[in-house]
Amino acid sequence: MRAVLFAAGTSLVLTLLLTPVFIRLLVRQGYGQFIRDDGPTTHHTKRGTPTMGGAVVITTVLLAYLVAHLVTLTPLTYSALLVLYLMTGLGLVGFLDDWTKIRKQRSLGLRPWQKLLGQSFVSVTFAVLALQLPDENGRTPASTAISFIRDIDALDLAVAGGVGGTVLFVVWAYLMIAAASNGVNLTDGLDGLATGASLFVFGAYTIIGVWQSNQDCGAVSAGFQCYEVRDPRDLAVVAAALLGACFGFLWWNASPAKIFMGDTGSLALGGAIAGLAILTRTELLLVILGGLFVVITASVIIQVGAFKLTGKRVFRMAPLQHHFELKGWAEVTIVIRFWIIAGLCVGAALGVFYGEWVVGIEPGG
Repeated sequence: MRAVLFAAGTSLVLTLLLTPVFIRLLVRQGYGQFIRDDGPTTHHTKRGTPTMGGAVVITTVLLAYLVAHLVTLTPLTYSALLVLYLMTGLGLVGFLDDWTKIRKQRSLGLRPWQKLLGQSFVSVTFAVLALQLPDENGRTPASTAISFIRDIDALDLAVAGGVGGTVLFVVWAYLMIAAASNGVNLTDGLDGLATGASLFVFGAYTIIGVWQSNQDCGAVSAGFQCYEVRDPRDLAVVAAALLGACFGFLWWNASPAKIFMGDTGSLALGGAIAGLAILTRTELLLVILGGLFVVITASVIIQVGAFKLTGKRVFRMAPLQHHFELKGWAEVTIVIRFWIIAGLCVGAALGVFYGEWVVGIEPGG
């Protein structure tokens, strides 16, 4: 538990201190956000605000994770390193995208095929590596079975056998990572919105990781409702580091934002969320846990689908947060109300997570 607390505290302090330094560096270089002309007119005042703030979040999370292990003299784990790899790899793709936007002074960065290639490489390598190196109990970081709160045997992709099962898992993991990273990316449109919504999710995964560690199937007292998760306590350390970094970054990202996280941050945070879901075996629970991201992504799908089918728009603008902007809602009002929705979704998911454990306890256990 000490490592969890050290990770959260270290990332919080480092992000609070390093973000203003990064802001000054970006301002001196003239690296500011380019705003789309077809977006809400209120966003034009944000032109030139420093971006790529996600680089600070990634750096502080990596440092906090290492510091937590140095202080507690505990070894690094394969599962945690995989999540950090996914976060950093997708963050690098986002950084290249942000850098291209700044260098070419346009709202579009990398070409779609370039961005897709980068995301695919990181996601596929993560998925393949997650099925390697079983521990002394035979557990690999990920499982080929699709999970809700634990693996669902009836949805084991390994039924395809051999390489086929691995391929199906890689495809499933890729879809999850793409959905989560793009979901956070679409949510990142108002000051503090994606950062605040993400910290709710990372807080939940900190709790889930600690709980799974206390109910690990390798422990004698784990009982009937134990969890076959590898390195759950260290996954909680990673989640805590991300939680602290989001809190620290939100200090500077809250309205009026002094810095934006950019695709560097949104892709990294989305990747980390997907990685934690896959490795804690709570993949389908993420639909509830990240309910706000699901709703915002759905608004874009509905808008595009309706326009192609009927030529009419359902919302004034997608993603959903911009629809309410054009209806006259103040930016801060939208952000706070969406945070409330994110918090309710996380609360509901944790209730389902705990309720499943309580219901499944053996009579008299």
